[in-house]
Amino acid sequence: MKLEDLITRFSSTTKNQRKAIFSTLFIAGNKLQTLFDNHIPEVSLKQFMLLSVIRQSKEPLTFTQLGNLLGCSRQNIKKIADVLAKKGFINIKQSPNDTRAMCICPTEKANDYFQKDFSEHQAELEYLFEVYTDEEIEMLFVLLSKLYAGIENLEKKIDSGKRRLKSNESNRNL
Repeated sequence: MKLEDLITRFSSTTKNQRKAIFSTLFIAGNKLQTLFDNHIPEVSLKQFMLLSVIRQSKEPLTFTQLGNLLGCSRQNIKKIADVLAKKGFINIKQSPNDTRAMCICPTEKANDYFQKDFSEHQAELEYLFEVYTDEEIEMLFVLLSKLYAGIENLEKKIDSGKRRLKSNESNRNL
């Protein structure tokens, strides 16, 4: 099916557009992960994203903090971190702020990767966005920021529903 056909098919109502946007985000995420995982042999896209966040941080981040930033569980961060540690990209150390928590620090190999290897992939990233004007990039940035606000809104609703459910279960057990 062509893009034009999809737009025509789903543009009839706002409800259909919402469904199409949700589906597109899911599919686009999968496609990007597959492209990057198949094209960049040394690290997966998830590993790359974790490395990017820890490199940008001014202080060491814990597994929990990284999970919150990347939208996944602490356990998932630990699995990704273990692989990166075996590859020599990071060190896992005790957090200076919380003796019960572990944090991740980039190694010289991670810094070398971003200075040497990643620079060649940076040019390829340009292909992803070359179909947009500067104004469209700005608009997409604003809209994706709003999407994060919507995700936070949904998280709050789901969390409050879970708390309500637990409260109801506790009341029944009394």
